[in-house]
Amino acid sequence: MPEALVERARDALDNAYTPYSEYTVGAALRTADGTVFVGCNIENANYSNSLHAEEVAIAEAVKNGHTEFDRIVVTSGARDGVTPCGMCRQTLAEFADEDLEIVCDLGGEETAEYTLGELLPNTISLDTLEAAAEQRDAEE
Repeated sequence: MPEALVERARDALDNAYTPYSEYTVGAALRTADGTVFVGCNIENANYSNSLHAEEVAIAEAVKNGHTEFDRIVVTSGARDGVTPCGMCRQTLAEFADEDLEIVCDLGGEETAEYTLGELLPNTISLDTLEAAAEQRDAEE
């Protein structure tokens, strides 16, 4: 179990801003060079402007010049094995390949582990968009 990353994700829960759902989420994202960035969810009264823990961690990493990741740990205050939502999976896919390790906290020392490819097969990518553009051009 990636204990250090789980602890970093759990520590991030302390900073979550969740006055509406009271469902705290923390994430710890490890870059290819071993640097770790954490994030927590930040809710907003209109809900659609809320930020997810994973995207906060990704934004912090990218802001600091990191765009290659090898593992992310996600936890919630409920320790229910929460996985990244579809939006966060797509954002992760922008910077990581299908082998990205996603570790979900089940509480205690228990985790569930997935790869990004398992959770988001056939992702939309630059290659997907370029192939679609080529196909459109060929049909014109």
